[in-house]
Amino acid sequence: MKKIIKIPVRVLAEYVFKTGSIESGFKSASSFSEGSRIHREIQKTYQEMDQSEVFLKTKLEFDNLLFMIEGRCDGLLFSGEKITIDEIKSTSLPLESIDERTNHAHWAQAQCYGFMFLKEQGKDQIDLRLTYVHKISGDKKFFKRTFSLVELEDSVRGMIADFAPYARLQVEHGLKRDQSIKKLNFPFPRYRQGQRQLAGAVYKTINEGRTLFANAPTGIGKTISTIFPAVKAIGEERIRKLFYLTAKTTTRLTAEEAFSLMIKKGLEIRTVTITAKAKVCFTSEGKCNKNDCEYANGYYDRINDAVLDILRKEAILNRSCIEKYARKHLVCPFEFSLDLAYEADAVICDYNYIFDPKISLSRLFDEQKKKTILLVDEAHNLVDRGRDIFSATLEKSSFLQLKREFKEKNLSLGDISKRLNNYFIQLRKQVGSSKTMEYEAPLEELNQLVAEFIEHAENELIRAGESDLLLETFFVAQNWQRISRLYDERFVLYAVIEKNDVLIKQFCLDPSHLIKQSGKSFKSRIFFSATLNPMSYYRDMLGGDHEDYITLVPSPFTNKQTEVKIQSLSTRFKDRTRSVNPIVQTMSDLVHNAPGNYLFFFPSYQYLNMVLDEWRISNEDITTIVQGTRMDDEERAAFLESFTADNKRSLVGFTVLGGVFSEGIDLKGDRLNGVVVVGVGLPQIGFERDLIKKHFAGIGKNGYDYAYVFPGMNKVLQAGGRLIRSEKDTGRIVLIDDRYLLPKYQALLPNNWKNFTLW
Repeated sequence: MKKIIKIPVRVLAEYVFKTGSIESGFKSASSFSEGSRIHREIQKTYQEMDQSEVFLKTKLEFDNLLFMIEGRCDGLLFSGEKITIDEIKSTSLPLESIDERTNHAHWAQAQCYGFMFLKEQGKDQIDLRLTYVHKISGDKKFFKRTFSLVELEDSVRGMIADFAPYARLQVEHGLKRDQSIKKLNFPFPRYRQGQRQLAGAVYKTINEGRTLFANAPTGIGKTISTIFPAVKAIGEERIRKLFYLTAKTTTRLTAEEAFSLMIKKGLEIRTVTITAKAKVCFTSEGKCNKNDCEYANGYYDRINDAVLDILRKEAILNRSCIEKYARKHLVCPFEFSLDLAYEADAVICDYNYIFDPKISLSRLFDEQKKKTILLVDEAHNLVDRGRDIFSATLEKSSFLQLKREFKEKNLSLGDISKRLNNYFIQLRKQVGSSKTMEYEAPLEELNQLVAEFIEHAENELIRAGESDLLLETFFVAQNWQRISRLYDERFVLYAVIEKNDVLIKQFCLDPSHLIKQSGKSFKSRIFFSATLNPMSYYRDMLGGDHEDYITLVPSPFTNKQTEVKIQSLSTRFKDRTRSVNPIVQTMSDLVHNAPGNYLFFFPSYQYLNMVLDEWRISNEDITTIVQGTRMDDEERAAFLESFTADNKRSLVGFTVLGGVFSEGIDLKGDRLNGVVVVGVGLPQIGFERDLIKKHFAGIGKNGYDYAYVFPGMNKVLQAGGRLIRSEKDTGRIVLIDDRYLLPKYQALLPNNWKNFTLW
C-alpha cells in the first residue's frame, strides 16, 4: 500500500514558488481576520449561481508515493459555458506595482484548484482569475488566463516533482522513527521512585486526550518522565508532534539532553529548539530586510535546500546546529528555526510560541494541533507570564515624539499622534495627585484613536519605510488593539503617572481563561512542576477544570537527607535593617560549622546588598560570588561553574529569589551543600498586586493568598529544591522568617521539610 501524503494547496504552491527576501519588521495591521473580511466582501459580489469556499481534492501518484492535494478555492464563477476559478489576495502593496508575474505562488494555487475541478468534472478547459484587493483603499485589480486540463496537470505534476524529495525524506524518517520507538526502552536501568507514576499519568492523559496537572518533586527526573511516554505515543500514531515548553534556557538544555540520551539508545527522532531572535541574530541588530542583512536577502530562494540539508544529516537541531547550517546556506537562523519547527517531531521552545498571540506559530493548523501535545515544564511560571502576555500598555511619550517627528512629513499621522498625546494630557488631569486611576470599563474613545493611529502608521510605513520609533509604536498599538478584543471582567484598565510620562494599561488579572483558550485545540496538555502547590490554586490559574487529571508524586527523598532549620526572625520591610546582623551571624555559623558550597537567597537586590556589605566584613575567608542584575549566558554559566565538589574553600553565592539561579539548575552532590532562604518570598506590595488581591477577593477567593502568599512561597520551594537532586544528596536548608512558624506557611512546606528544628 502506497504511503498517502496529504498536502494543502497553499503549502504545495508556496513550497515550490515562494521566493524573495524576509521583509522588515513591519507587517500590515490587517490580520488574518481582516484578510477573511476582504474575501467575504468580494464573495458577496458573486452572482446567484456562483459558489464560494468550494472544497476540492485530488490524488496524484509520483515516485511510488500517493499525494492527496486538497483545499478550498475562494470562488467558482459561472457565466454561460465559461467557468472561472477566482483566487482572492489582499495586499498592502500599491496595485500599480502588481503584475501577472508578481507572485507565481498565487497562480500555482489557482492552477491546483483548476486542475482539481476539471478532473472532478471531466472538463477540458477553465479560466483562472487572480483578484488583488488593496487592504486600505479596497481597490481591485484582476488578472485572467485560460488553461487546458493538460496544461494544469503538467503544472501540478511539476509542483509535486519539486515537492517529492522533501516528502520522500519525511516518509522515510517517519518509518525509521516509528520502528525505533517500538524498540525503545526507558533510557535508564530503572525508574526512580515516582518516575513510573508520572510517566504513566502522562501516557494515560495523552491516550485519552485530556489535561494533566502533575506535581512531582525536584530531582526525580520529570523531563524524561514526561518526554518518554510522549515519544511512545508518537510511535503508536496517537500523536504526531510534541511541544516541550519552558520559561528558562536551563530547562531547554535539560530537554535537549533527554532527547540526546534516547537517540544514543537508538531513537530516530528530530527535535528543534527555538532560540530567541535577539540571541541568534547574526547581525546583532535584528533588522530583517534585504538591505541590512545578507541572511534575510533571498531567504526564500535558499530555504528549501537548507531544510533538506539539515534534515538529511541531523537529529538534534539545537542552537549551534541551526546556526551552522544557517551560515552554510546563508539564511536567517531565527526564521530557519521557525520553518524547521513545522517539520520536527518535537519542538523545544519558550511558552510564547504557543500562548502569546503576537508570536505564536500561526502556520500550525487546528487539524495538526489535534495530533499535537503540550508538555509545559515549570508550569508555575506560566501564571505571571500569562499576565504579561495578555496585558498591553500605551505611553504618552511615544505619541508626543511622533507628533513632533511627523507634524510636517505626514500631516494625518502627525494629527492622530497629536490627538493621542492630548488624550493622555486629559488622563493626567483626571488622575491628578493620586498618581493612579482605575477605570470601570474600556475607554472607547481611546480605542478608536488607536485604531486610527494604526491605519495612518501603516500607510506611512508602506509609503516611506521604517522609522524605528514609528515601527515600535505601531507594534505597541497593534498589541493594544489585540488585547482590547480580549478584554473582559478578568482585566482591569488603569492609568498611572510616572515622572513626566503617562501610562495606561490593560492589565490581565486572571490569565486562566486565555491560557485555556490558547491550548484547547491541542490533543493534550500536561502542566508539570515541582511546586504546583497548592494544586487548587495552580489548576485554577492555568485554566484547569475539575474533570482534569491530577497526579501528586510523593518525594523519593527521605527526611534524613535534608536538615531543615527555621530562624524565627522578622524580615518584613520595616524590620530589615535590624535583621541584617542576626542573618549574617546565622549564615557565618552555618558555613563555618559545616564548610561547603552554599546558595543564599534574598527577596530583593536591595536586601541582598544590605546583608552582603556586612557579610564581607567578617567572612573574608569564604569565597563569595554575587548574582548580577543583568547577567548574560556566559556570566551565568561562570557563576554555576564556580560550584565544584572539590572547592578548597567554602563558596557562597548571593542570589535573589525568583531569579535565574532559583530554579532549573542542577548542582548535584557536593556541588551544593546548603541553601539559606531569607523571607517568605512575597512579591513586593504594590499597585498591581493589590489589584490582583481585590479581583480575587471579589469573586470569593482569598485575594491576599492569590496575589502574595502562593506566588511567594513558590519561589521559596523552588530555591530549596536546588539542594537535593538525587537519592544520595544531603544538605542543610535554613529558612529565616518568623512566618514559617505560622500554620498557613507550614501547610505549604514539602513534607520532608516539616521535620524542622529552630535555629
